[in-house]
Amino acid sequence: MAKKNNKKGKLKEKLTDKYRLVVLNEDTFEERFSLKLSRLNVFVLGGFFSILLIASTILLIAFTPLKEYIPGYSSSALKRKAANLTFEADSLKTKLAILENYTKALKPVLTGDIEPDNIDSIQVEARHRLIDESKLDASKEDSIFREKVESETRFSIQKNAQSNVKIVFFAPLNGTISQSFDASAKHFAVDITAKTGTPIKATADGTVIFSGWTAETGYVIILKHAKDYISVYKHNGNLLKEQGDFVKSGEVIATVGSTGELTTGPHLHFELWNGGYSVNPTNFIDFK
Repeated sequence: MAKKNNKKGKLKEKLTDKYRLVVLNEDTFEERFSLKLSRLNVFVLGGFFSILLIASTILLIAFTPLKEYIPGYSSSALKRKAANLTFEADSLKTKLAILENYTKALKPVLTGDIEPDNIDSIQVEARHRLIDESKLDASKEDSIFREKVESETRFSIQKNAQSNVKIVFFAPLNGTISQSFDASAKHFAVDITAKTGTPIKATADGTVIFSGWTAETGYVIILKHAKDYISVYKHNGNLLKEQGDFVKSGEVIATVGSTGELTTGPHLHFELWNGGYSVNPTNFIDFK
């Protein structure tokens, strides 16, 4: 028992015995650096730095591209490429399935089992689209109702505008129409050419709701009339009325000009609107 205690005591002394690490100048033997150490301190510090080094190495490999150089790890670019190839393969499978169905449907035509007149049905069959053609035949009542709806809605804007006309429009300017009203080309106006400075008159009694400058259409004046009509005058040379003024039909409100980025020469760009919809001014006004 005493021997064991002596051994433990000696081991403890060996681990805790202090040693001095001294760095001397070789020529002058001057002490440059000294450090007190024990075997236990060396073991603890060595273990700590070893664990720190191992942990740093693991983090460096796990969260940096260096892991791509270790066997068993794949690069992120390779993963993205593999995913894209997978999607492309799925698309090719779908296209191949459609092509196979089309080929199967085409085979009876090539062998003569189906008349060529029915070839239009192949694409439908290839895409598995089943249509009951009997349901496409409209009854007499359906046809009458459809014709009634179409007749009521055809040119509804113009008909609605004409049916509500209870005011007389005055020609704002007499001259040649260089470009007519064309809703399909989004030209919701008529362009009337005239000499610069020619007076432009109000098409009907109304109130000026806008009088000012815009970059694209130059000097613009807009009048609001009865029955929810609005007239617009663009590319003017001068404006003679201000916002809020009340004007009478035929009263001069501006002069012909060629202002704005979209102008093509001296002319009046005249628009007529009703209820928020553009209408053809020539249906209401004779510009000759």
